[in-house]
Amino acid sequence: MPRHVAIILDGNGRWARAKGMPRNYGHVQGAKTVETICEEAYRMGIQYLTVYAFSTENWSRPRDEVDALMKLLRNYMKTCLKTAEKNRMCVRVLGDKSGLEEDIRSRILELEEATKNNDGLHFQIAINYGGRDEIIRAARKLAADAAAGKTRPEEITEEAFGDALDTAGIPEPDLLIRTCNELRISNFLLWQLAYTEFYFTPVPWPDFTKEELVKAVEAYNHRDRKRGGLKSD
Repeated sequence: MPRHVAIILDGNGRWARAKGMPRNYGHVQGAKTVETICEEAYRMGIQYLTVYAFSTENWSRPRDEVDALMKLLRNYMKTCLKTAEKNRMCVRVLGDKSGLEEDIRSRILELEEATKNNDGLHFQIAINYGGRDEIIRAARKLAADAAAGKTRPEEITEEAFGDALDTAGIPEPDLLIRTCNELRISNFLLWQLAYTEFYFTPVPWPDFTKEELVKAVEAYNHRDRKRGGLKSD
């Protein structure tokens, strides 16, 4: 069983259009799928689950869609808090929170604080997240520390750089799943995916079920895992 699974949630809008519904309907159904997969992943023995919910590039979408996504996010924060309480889920939000409105930042802080000691699934939600942006923010932090004399440039190792990322303390993903037949990583976890196995499926995210998750894990288990040229145990 992979310890950490990351998922790019794709196809909400296309799924909705295929049903003659507005794109926002697809996003609502996609949020429900997130809840289901969180529960199923933990039951299967997956310890960490990270989902790509809203990227730094998503701000360029039509204004009404962005507004609807932010409204959905606000509602989801409430739902996620209840789910976390029930399932002992530890929730963490990745991304540049400063780009979000104050009430959303407050809800994120409340959610992270209320769940930080939970011992169930470690659930990471990437919001206003971009892999390049994350790396730049980490580099700036380390550069500032070096300028302030807190560290020396030669002391900046891979481990030190990893500790400056949003995912500090979280193991790198073993498996990345992307739905709806898209074959790219779209600026997601660029540093962390260096040795990750990829799994692409034509199934749109709202139709992604436990059975589809099992298929992805089975495909992962049939691969000859290597890291740095050596097979992993």
